[in-house]
Amino acid sequence: MTNSHRTRHTNWFLISTAVFITALLTSNIIAVKMTVVCGMPVTAGIVIFPISYIAADMITEIYGYARLRMVIWLGFICNLLAVGAIALASAMPSAPFWNDQAAFTQILGATPRLLLASFTAYLAGEFSNSYIMAKMKVATDGKYLWMRSIGSTLIGELLDSAIFMTIGFYGIIPPQAMAAAIVTQWLMKSLYEASATPLLYAAVRFLKKKEGIDHYDRDTNFNPLKFLPADQ
Repeated sequence: MTNSHRTRHTNWFLISTAVFITALLTSNIIAVKMTVVCGMPVTAGIVIFPISYIAADMITEIYGYARLRMVIWLGFICNLLAVGAIALASAMPSAPFWNDQAAFTQILGATPRLLLASFTAYLAGEFSNSYIMAKMKVATDGKYLWMRSIGSTLIGELLDSAIFMTIGFYGIIPPQAMAAAIVTQWLMKSLYEASATPLLYAAVRFLKKKEGIDHYDRDTNFNPLKFLPADQ
């Protein structure tokens, strides 16, 4: 296994990136639907959003924080493009025979406040998750993948849920109900990823064998505002 800072953008890296971004965009689209789990209201995005964290853990474990940082910003840009395209489509005049403009706007449109909440929560959650994952790998000398994955997820998902609900719904939802929603979403997302730990182990073993890479972020610049890794 190599620990080089120089990592090619292999087919497996691109596939991992595609899974991450697809889970992110899909979760944002279906999140407009509210559902009930264990008696608590949550967004339907909960069915797929944790997959982005699983993919993020896998990318950090194999390719390192700098590669995942680039993927996080790519996801942000793709999400921004999707939001812009939806806004443009909503503003375009409807065909005379098409009567679903109101439904289209209601389902796919989003208020600036919710967009701010979503983007801020995404960046805070994903970057904290990856940072903790990378630091714990060095501290544990690459052992206890399950502990590193679950531990980083607990922090990342808590920040994501708390920031999104606070920015998006403060003053709209009573504080007690908002706190309950934050805890419910946090626990459900975390349990989701914890249950997928065997899948993460299998994917990591497969990729390490295929790629011959096992990156340790010992000398990494953890500045989240950088885009390309140092070797690009």
